[in-house]
Amino acid sequence: MGQKCMEKVSSFLFEYDTPRMVLVRNKKVGLTFRLIQLIVLTYIIGWVFLYEKGYQSQDSIVSSVSVKLKGLTLTNESIMGPHIWDVVDYVFPPQGDSSFVVMTNFIVTPGQKQETCPELPDDGFCTQDSDCSKGKYSRQGQGLMTGKCVNFNSSVKTCEIFGWCPVEVDYHIPKPALLSEAEKFTLFIKNSITFPRFKVSSQHACQSLELHPERWLGEGIPHQQQGEYLKKCTYHKVTDTLCPVFDVGYIVKESGQNFTTLAVKGGVVGITIDWNCDLDWPIRYCKPIYQFHGLYNDDGNVSPGFNFRYAKYYKENGTEKRTLFKVFGIRFDILVNGKAGKFDIIPTMTTIGSGIGIFGVASVLCDVLLLHFLQGRDYYKQKKFKYAEQEPSKSHKKQKELDNVQ
Repeated sequence: MGQKCMEKVSSFLFEYDTPRMVLVRNKKVGLTFRLIQLIVLTYIIGWVFLYEKGYQSQDSIVSSVSVKLKGLTLTNESIMGPHIWDVVDYVFPPQGDSSFVVMTNFIVTPGQKQETCPELPDDGFCTQDSDCSKGKYSRQGQGLMTGKCVNFNSSVKTCEIFGWCPVEVDYHIPKPALLSEAEKFTLFIKNSITFPRFKVSSQHACQSLELHPERWLGEGIPHQQQGEYLKKCTYHKVTDTLCPVFDVGYIVKESGQNFTTLAVKGGVVGITIDWNCDLDWPIRYCKPIYQFHGLYNDDGNVSPGFNFRYAKYYKENGTEKRTLFKVFGIRFDILVNGKAGKFDIIPTMTTIGSGIGIFGVASVLCDVLLLHFLQGRDYYKQKKFKYAEQEPSKSHKKQKELDNVQ
């Protein structure tokens, strides 16, 4: 028993077996085999290595975005009269976040104070006091009902409310938009990014301009004038792809929408900044790609456009009052996406190993073709496979010897 165990251990350690190879001279099979290998090799080199960069390790982006807007416009409507609007008046919030609103239209209700007044007919129509539940409010109402049904005008009665009076009337939206000049406003996007795994940082397109002076010298812009150029440049997807200053109207146009129409009721525009960086090259070749998307502005929506309300409070003769604004505007959401790759021996070896394994597909497919579909498949099976019968028992051998003697 011990000797058999030693023999098995010895054969495991000191013996090597290899698959039996059969050389088949068949044009169809040979051509198919090489064709499959060529396809696999093209896939590994073209797709996995060159396109997907399977030899690189990847890192995701960490980013920060801030914005600044510039522009002035003048309105001259009946309630407010001539009025200049600058960036403090028409940008919400003023801090310059990655999500902000540019006001393009508004409805103003001046001189509101807290007192009793009739509700609007659409929200508080009534015929008698019992129709107005004291202390309650309707979903669309603008105050608490006092329990009285009063005259809204000579022909219509509505529930009396306690709230900010006079109530806001927003049936008629100004058209064209009061701040239609917002189309000419400019937007500066300051985008800082980092790839922490590779300890690499970059800041929007200005860094690309500063690190690429030969491009601007070639275009006739002297090095000392590049700063002035950046102050005056405006982004264009063909002529100025690196400039971080955008016309608001151009952004809306590139998102597939019409600014004049969008400005009346407002809408939402998405700005995506894509950073796909190959860090096997210097960082100056890592440049952002801007894209613009219209997210919603369809009149078929339940609540078309984009709007919100804010108020300016003041005191007059000791009484608190406010001017209420219903603001229609374009909301901009800036989204930053990106990844970076750099050569790494581990993914490189993993990709090469996977590619070698895929080469085995050629042998499997050719074996299927050879052993199951070609005319000489039985002959090829005999050459490829060697069959061994089970070793006969000792009693069976003795019986066979006796039969031979007789």
